[in-house]
Amino acid sequence: MIKRVRSWWNGADKQETLTISEDNIPQHVAIIMDGNGRWAKRLGLPRIAGHQNGMKAVKRATIAADELGIKYLTMYAFSTENWTRPKEEVDFLMRLPQEFLAIELDELIEKNVRIRMMGQEEHLPSHTINALREAIRLTEHNTGLVLNFAMNYGSRREMTDCVKQIALHVKSGELSAEDITPELIDRHMLTVDMPDPDLLIRTSGELRLSNFMLWQLAYSELWFTDIYWPEFGKKHLLEAVAEYQRRTRRYGGLK
Repeated sequence: MIKRVRSWWNGADKQETLTISEDNIPQHVAIIMDGNGRWAKRLGLPRIAGHQNGMKAVKRATIAADELGIKYLTMYAFSTENWTRPKEEVDFLMRLPQEFLAIELDELIEKNVRIRMMGQEEHLPSHTINALREAIRLTEHNTGLVLNFAMNYGSRREMTDCVKQIALHVKSGELSAEDITPELIDRHMLTVDMPDPDLLIRTSGELRLSNFMLWQLAYSELWFTDIYWPEFGKKHLLEAVAEYQRRTRRYGGLK
């Protein structure tokens, strides 16, 4: 089935009709939400205003993904490297999950969204982790879109922990070196019960992965946009999905 969606951007006078096939919706979309601070600076606002408006974009993206039929949406909320930012900014970022979930959780539950988190709980403030745990508990039986927050997450840390776990199994004799396969590694990653992302979106014009899901993104389609994250809306998600559907995924083959 084909849907034609009209998308507007860069002013009311420019428009394009996007063709979206309901038979080729990406199952899993991952987003690097970048540009909050630069968006705020451009408007003469403090950086925290950018993060606050970025929270609104999270809701828009979640609702749009759910409407499109996307099954998993992973949002890069806070990286292991983000701790190097000024303490005032880090403290504000640590309050955002609590604030977001206090405002939006009831609607997310109504929409059958399931909340989950991947990353290291260590170093996260108690109010942050408690808010996430409560949201996970209250939505654990939901069967709709999985909204996965990558919080205090770094792909190199994830892969290092994976190697350590497998090494312990080899040391104990439970596994041999010959047992180590890509499938075994998959089973030791934080995304063990999720498919790899079909599509990665990054905002703000940066063209890098920033230590995000490096194992899982091996054959994902990448879509970059110059807009800052607080500006991201349904029309941009539709544009990314339309571009995804125009591509042929070969996974290293010739098909």
